This record gives sequence, structure tokens and C-alpha cells, in this order.
Amino acid sequence: MRVPIQVLVYPVRRKGGEWQYLMLRRVPERSDHWQGVTGAPEWDETVAEGARRELLEETGLTPIELVPLDFSYSLPMQERWKPLYPDGVAEIVEHAFVAFVEAEEPTLDSVEHDAWRWCTYEEAMSLLFWPGNREALEICHRVVLARREHDSR
Repeated sequence: MRVPIQVLVYPVRRKGGEWQYLMLRRVPERSDHWQGVTGAPEWDETVAEGARRELLEETGLTPIELVPLDFSYSLPMQERWKPLYPDGVAEIVEHAFVAFVEAEEPTLDSVEHDAWRWCTYEEAMSLLFWPGNREALEICHRVVLARREHDSR
């Protein structure tokens, strides 16, 4: 049984003076859309530990710093996923993070993703479909811009 909690992690790097976001495309069997890293913590993990592990498993990346965005949203339970969760779970809460990384290329888990792309904020936002993912990226970008402002002092 899976924990009825999810994580969403946006890996971000600084390249040539600009911030770039790593976007991953889900394989067609898993809805064929672009997103950040997603997954569920294990029963014995904190949400942050699950976010760090999912980032490593899905991309091979280890964050220099993992920052919780203090943002979460609920996803309604889909019929096809019900057997994976305890009885009575009607929704899953997804917690968002930004992971500062120093990476060129991720190593994808081909069971989950078939493409990746480093994007500007605008490009990343244009790839996202789900409202919660878009709002999380918007908050993530504010955190990243605040980091840039802090680093330039």
C-alpha cells in the first residue's frame, strides 16, 4: 500500500546566468504529459526524504539544497489507482519542493519518463497542463528569484 501523499519536485540549475527548470515527460502509459519529479514517500520517510529519494530515483540527481515551497494541493483519487492505497482514500495531497542542482543531464527512469528538457520558467510553464503543477512552478520561481536576489548581495 502506498502512502496517500505525493511530492512534486522542480529541479533547478543556474546556467549562463539564468535559471533553468528540468521538465520530464511521462511515458504514454502514464498520461504523456510534462511535469517535474513526482512520487510518494515511503511509510517510514518524511515528505522531504521522499522528495529527495524520488529526485534521485527518477533523474539520478542529488540536490545541493532541497527547499519546501510551503505549498500543497489535493488530487482526487482516480479509480485505476485505488487498489494501491488504503481503503477510503478519496484524495492525495501533493507537497511541492524546489531542488537546486548542478547537473547537465539527468538519468531518467524509463518506466516513468521518456524525455527531459531544461527550460526557462516561461518554457516550463507552457509545458504544464495541471493547475496544481502550474501554481507550484509559479511559487518555485518566486523562491528561485528571491535566491538570485539574495546571492547577488
